[in-house]
Amino acid sequence: MPSRFDCILAGATVVNQDGAAQRDIGVTAGKIAEIGDLYAASAGERLDCRGLHILPGVIDSQVHFREPGLTHKEDLETGSRAAVLGGVTAVFEMPNTDPLTTSAEALADKVKRATGRMHCDFAFWVGGTHDNVADIPELERLPGAVGIKVFMGSSTGKLLVPDDAGVLEILKRTRRRAAFHSEDEPRLNERKDLRVAGDPSSHPVWRDVATALRSTERLIRLAREARAQVHVLHISTREEIALLQEAKDVASCEATPHHLTLSADDYARLGTKLQMNPPVRGPEHRDGVWRGLTQGVIDVIGSDHAPHTLEEKAKPYPQSPSGMTGVQTLVPIMLDHVAAGRLTLQRFVDLTSAGPARIFAMVGKGRIAAGYDADFTVVDLKRRETIRDSWIASRSAWTPYDDKTVTGWPIGTFIRGRKVMWDGELTTPATGAPARFA
Repeated sequence: MPSRFDCILAGATVVNQDGAAQRDIGVTAGKIAEIGDLYAASAGERLDCRGLHILPGVIDSQVHFREPGLTHKEDLETGSRAAVLGGVTAVFEMPNTDPLTTSAEALADKVKRATGRMHCDFAFWVGGTHDNVADIPELERLPGAVGIKVFMGSSTGKLLVPDDAGVLEILKRTRRRAAFHSEDEPRLNERKDLRVAGDPSSHPVWRDVATALRSTERLIRLAREARAQVHVLHISTREEIALLQEAKDVASCEATPHHLTLSADDYARLGTKLQMNPPVRGPEHRDGVWRGLTQGVIDVIGSDHAPHTLEEKAKPYPQSPSGMTGVQTLVPIMLDHVAAGRLTLQRFVDLTSAGPARIFAMVGKGRIAAGYDADFTVVDLKRRETIRDSWIASRSAWTPYDDKTVTGWPIGTFIRGRKVMWDGELTTPATGAPARFA
């Protein structure tokens, strides 16, 4: 055992592959150097973490930080500031910016913008289109790329591949796991007349269960034909859970905190603030997604942080845009589910750390283990706090969970050994770097 470390986190309950137990963690040169009893060791800093839990750094695998082009809503700095204040150590950012992230040049521009300016580590999804399909084998392997993202149904932005032939051509060229917004575009177009002006509760009527299910059925069939691995984002229906349970040979999938926490009953209270694609649906679908989580069908939790300004969200439906903030509230909302007994802490770690690392073949992240990056989310499982709009660091500065009291709170965020947040304060200048993939 080394006799001296850069930092020792002492006395916490550490949650890792061995379970949960009181241990110390010694950090050297940004890596985990030792786990155990380090009472006799010395360090440049010894942090007393008694009464707290140390989790592997939380990875949010779906965020929209809106840069370049839409920075009045969010940018890479403000979005990542919200991330680390919420205990998130790494994010995967989406390609529907302006310009779209569909080329090597656009990806390199994002990596340059983010390096040393984002507060957390990062990777970027590259948009798959009809026009860049020949470049996909190169694009998905570029530094800073997590993989290819495809919109089968239209959402926010101009990315869209609605046809089976286009999706199949993309999947035949991918070697990494590609991510999909799975809604059926022809059905969306057929049903637009079902939107009721001024009534956002008609959103899940328009974008109904069949819109999601039909698209996911097509995607699974195409993935098997191409012998490709796919990742279905933001599952919103109980029917898709049953389908994906039988498709683990080709498909992983994601749930979001809002599809696990909110329901169509909340449209009366939240109005267009609840408007998302795919929609928040009736309680039976929320319960169905929970079943997928408890049965192990759901592989990861991502926030789908997709901010718009309050002025934009105040437009009458359907002129109002779909999207809400979420990266800063992912940890406290899900820890509140842990406190309520709906989810174990170990399963939360699997969904937000080990799961993303496993599904996307991340290097050096997702576990508290010797040799891994010293990425930690430090939480107080007993702390009760009320989430407020005023706490939200996103440039859009609001949350659908305003005035919600939760049990469980992020206390500290460590990234590659640096304490970047402690007790609600940023403590280190931005040093975000690209995540690495096998």
